[in-house]
Amino acid sequence: MKITSTSCICPVLVCLCFVQRCYGTSHHSSIKVTRNQTKHGEGETEVHHRPKRGWVWNQFFVLEEHMGPDPQYVGKLHSNSDKGDGSVKYILTGEGAGTIFIIDDTTGDIHSTKSLDREQKTHYVLHAQAIDRRTNKPLEPESEFIIKVQDINDNAPKFTDGPYIVTVPEMSDMGTSVLQVTATDADDPTYGNSARVVYSILQGQPYFSVDPKTGVIRTALHNMDREAREHYSVVIQAKDMAGQVGGLSGSTTVNITLTDVNDNPPRFPQKHYQLYVPESAQVGSAVGKIKANDADIGSNADMTYSIINGDGIGIFSISTDKDTREGIISLKKPLNYEKKKSYTLNIEGANTHLDFRVSQLGPFKDATMLKIIVGDVDEPPLFSMPSYIMEVYENAKIGTTVGTVLAQDPDSANSLVRYFINYSVEEDRFFNIDANTGTIKTSKILDREETPWYNITVAASENVIHTISATDKDDFANGPRFNFFLDESLPMNPNFTLKDNEDNTASILTRRRRFSRTIQDVYYLPIMISDGGIPSLSSSSTLTIRVCACERDGRVRTCHAEAFLSSAGLSTGALIAILLCVLILLAIVVLFITLRRSKKEPLIISEEDVRENVVTYDDEGGGEEDTEAFDITALRNPSAAEELKCRRDIRPEVKLTPRHQTLSTLESIDVQEFLKQRLVEADLDPSVPPYDSLQTYAYEGQRSEAGSISSLDSVTTQSDQDYHYLGDWGPEFKKLAELYGEIESQRTT
Repeated sequence: MKITSTSCICPVLVCLCFVQRCYGTSHHSSIKVTRNQTKHGEGETEVHHRPKRGWVWNQFFVLEEHMGPDPQYVGKLHSNSDKGDGSVKYILTGEGAGTIFIIDDTTGDIHSTKSLDREQKTHYVLHAQAIDRRTNKPLEPESEFIIKVQDINDNAPKFTDGPYIVTVPEMSDMGTSVLQVTATDADDPTYGNSARVVYSILQGQPYFSVDPKTGVIRTALHNMDREAREHYSVVIQAKDMAGQVGGLSGSTTVNITLTDVNDNPPRFPQKHYQLYVPESAQVGSAVGKIKANDADIGSNADMTYSIINGDGIGIFSISTDKDTREGIISLKKPLNYEKKKSYTLNIEGANTHLDFRVSQLGPFKDATMLKIIVGDVDEPPLFSMPSYIMEVYENAKIGTTVGTVLAQDPDSANSLVRYFINYSVEEDRFFNIDANTGTIKTSKILDREETPWYNITVAASENVIHTISATDKDDFANGPRFNFFLDESLPMNPNFTLKDNEDNTASILTRRRRFSRTIQDVYYLPIMISDGGIPSLSSSSTLTIRVCACERDGRVRTCHAEAFLSSAGLSTGALIAILLCVLILLAIVVLFITLRRSKKEPLIISEEDVRENVVTYDDEGGGEEDTEAFDITALRNPSAAEELKCRRDIRPEVKLTPRHQTLSTLESIDVQEFLKQRLVEADLDPSVPPYDSLQTYAYEGQRSEAGSISSLDSVTTQSDQDYHYLGDWGPEFKKLAELYGEIESQRTT
């Protein structure tokens, strides 16, 4: 475009933006005007002027979360055509114009009337135009500009995925990564530190740590053991403003569980075990269990058991129960208490799954010793031969001996054996057997042509203590068969039972092996008996069983009632101890009496023992007026004299001088001489005890020229004392003042 020298300048609309940044500076952009010059051939230069742009812009900014009472100032629109006379009118249109943003159409000042949130809307696009107020014609074309909401730190960091649940293997190395947590901040990350987050750990130290920049949680200790502690609760904090004071923070919880690894070997609770197995146990049956404990869980606690040593390897076997992790001990061969009473097994328990990461903690196995005690069982008697062949002549007399069978008790007790023949119901009884010796005898006449061969079954029992039988007054046709049984209405007898021999006899058997006479010597067993007639008749009887004293070989010693010493009494040792205590007490009493008799009696037991110099008077004196109790004339005007010291440990040979003196002599004698005389007499008196005795005499000194100091006769004496001051001493001395006042008045009179 060609512009002459007098070309006019287009009006310019200037947009002034005042934006207060957090760092306190304002950014302004300038408009540059570029001139294009064209050089002609004649040397004339034609200048092309590029017209100025009518708008001068800076990007507008407004702070979010404005809480002031007045609208927030955003910026100012200004046109070069505006001379300040109000002829230019500014118009604002676009997002939020008129509601959020208002403009002063005269000055062009833009204000925000509401609090804005950058996290909801980051910027607003508006249009500005300057028009002539009089003609409403635009002075400039409409132009677009942006108001950007400036961020402040009004949002705390948040963990969108928390709380977290994570696992980490136990015994992990220090620094093992556990989890990375991430917190998001809705503030503007491009402006300041509002969205710059720093991580820290609030709870979970010293077990775990967190990287402040990345939020990676790591183990902070070596060899964390799940068996010691399995669960940890770690609290992670995210703080914006790079962790500075005043920043906002958010936290989350990370629940960390240590997973198990095979770091614990199996352990038997005891190093020695004992197991009781009866000798009657069946081969192949389980006879016992053993278990080793493993602190691990799951497959890490699986183990197998094996017998590694011992004299019972061929007799017993062990297997593993996978559900209970127990070792099941089974019997491979039969036991015999009489041959071997105990076995020893060394059992080992070992883990089946090993972890190479903790292999240095091995070996993952343990061993223990198991002692198996074989229990003695009351086994039935054994015959010397499985079968016997005996011969007897036909037509032999009844009671002829056919033969003898022999059975012995295989138990160590070697109990007595009783024999009996098992007959069927319809079988004829041609033989009987001695229950004690096993001798078989004929009970009927035998005919070889009728029956050349007899098969009988002999049974031996060590528990049969008696055989009973019954009789019936009816004839044979009314029932030859008796049935023996116990009364079912009574509770089961724990000591004895009954076996019907089906030959009109019954055997009484014991339910236990040993009986003690001291506990109970008589037992009663009710027995019911019925016949085979129609109708069947029955009766009852009570069998009295007495416990007898027997010899070692089984012979009965006595069955009479005897007095027994109860086992609940004192033992022999206790009786001896009591007897010794009684003897010691008797010895102490005798010694005490002897010492009492040998003790010497005191020489003087009188209350007037001169060694104590205590003189007792039971009568009261007469006071100062009693002048007859003692003549004090002997103490009148005494003078001091030296004490005469004589030995009292030897008897003097001087005879006692007479003590009788007349009254006139006593009146004329001096007190000092009187005391000396009495002292010499006491020293030479042979009737007094031959030991020292201190005798003290008190007497008043010689007369003083000062006279008496007593105030008793002060009433009769002349005195110049003035007693008027007693009246000033108060009411307590009023009476005394009156008395002495009367005396003073009498003296004056």
